[in-house]
Amino acid sequence: MALSAARVSDHGDSVDAPESGENAWIAFDGVDKSYREGSRTRMVFRDLTASIGRGGMTALLGRSGSGKSTLLNLLGAIDVADAGRVSVAGVDLGALGERERTLWRRREVGIVFQFFNLIPTLDVRENVMLPLELAGVRARASRARALEMLAEVGLADRGASFPEALSGGEQQRVAIARALVARPPLVLADEPTGNLDHETAGEVLDLLARLTAETAVTVVMATHSAEAAARAGRVLRVSESALVESAAGTVRSAR
Repeated sequence: MALSAARVSDHGDSVDAPESGENAWIAFDGVDKSYREGSRTRMVFRDLTASIGRGGMTALLGRSGSGKSTLLNLLGAIDVADAGRVSVAGVDLGALGERERTLWRRREVGIVFQFFNLIPTLDVRENVMLPLELAGVRARASRARALEMLAEVGLADRGASFPEALSGGEQQRVAIARALVARPPLVLADEPTGNLDHETAGEVLDLLARLTAETAVTVVMATHSAEAAARAGRVLRVSESALVESAAGTVRSAR
């Protein structure tokens, strides 16, 4: 398989699983990450070693507070590890300065949030154009690409609408269009269906899976939903400060 993750030994310790170098497009090598909570330090991951190959969708399945969002923050260079190395396509994210991480994230990463995070004062087309404008793409080209992406997500006629006029599912479609508009190699989706009803969630997951299959993008999706995780080609369960690969057909709810 193209995916390898830390497994748990009989003693509960993380054990490195082998992975060929060519497949380790995303790699966590001996990663420690902790946060201060008042006067205490909470260790989220200790000596985490895992890797993910390029392309397709990988789900991070776990309960609230298990560390899923922490992993996405590390992959998106929003946060840095306390120790160890997090790399994407050979780039050591911890070796980048704050400005370098910001520029890298603009070029390389698209993000889909649970609560959409659309800018209410911009219309739908302008929201989708935003990553292109930040990247310095000319306005005419940005508009054309944004309209192309809106057509891809079934919202070709809603470009002039404002977010408040859209349903939750439509807003999430806009968020997916915005995440993909600059053709980033990596898309991070943090509970992308957590704020949607069951039927709409299924439609959004179908859309995300289709767009992933049609492009070379790598999607890493954090979710507590076994149903959402089942749409992914690979599933990693986040538990006890480790990542454990779930075999096909064994994915259960993380609630």
